[in-house]
Amino acid sequence: MVAEPVVLSGVHAVKHAVRFGARLDRVVSADPAAALRVLAAVAPDVTLDVEQVPVEEVVRLAGGPVELVGLARRPESVPAGEGPAVLLDNPRHLGNLGAVVRAAAGFGAGAVLTTGTVDPWHPTVVRAAAGLHYAVPVRRITELPAAVVGFDPAGDDLRAVRLPADAVLAFGSERHGLSDAVRARATRLVAIPIRDRVSSYNLATSVAIALYSWTAAGGG
Repeated sequence: MVAEPVVLSGVHAVKHAVRFGARLDRVVSADPAAALRVLAAVAPDVTLDVEQVPVEEVVRLAGGPVELVGLARRPESVPAGEGPAVLLDNPRHLGNLGAVVRAAAGFGAGAVLTTGTVDPWHPTVVRAAAGLHYAVPVRRITELPAAVVGFDPAGDDLRAVRLPADAVLAFGSERHGLSDAVRARATRLVAIPIRDRVSSYNLATSVAIALYSWTAAGGG
């Protein structure tokens, strides 16, 4: 069975994918000259051959109007970063999941792992991640790691915790938190400080805070 192509919607998704080694089978635009001008302005290090197609074809591929669309293959492997891995416990919001991938790539996380039914390579996730799935390993898992550091309001204050580079940092959704299965694997619970009467952080914000804490402590 031939794998579905990875849809890279927009210049930023295409440029990041190319920078991190994506194999592009096709790059299309309704106005290649205009798209290449934008690409030259934001990514002069990236050069592409762009095929002109009707705007309807761009919309069909991307799910909406964008200046550029790339079709790529999923990588067989992506080198892990030096930082902790991020485990998302049954994430549901595609845009939030993409934002986590973007933050993880920026901080050099070891991987982004997900449980549940959502495909972390869904086109909406890839678009929200700006194509940075090629910069950090991203995959759905069915077996949980043996040990995780769980993020939970009842945990120890993050400001007093040093996160090891080989840790798996587990995050639940804003509404449901960590599942019982993931909580049972937690060797420690850690809480991100938050102002009174503010109920929670956005999932991607929580991941970014945790990874920044790792870098600020000398990990990055």
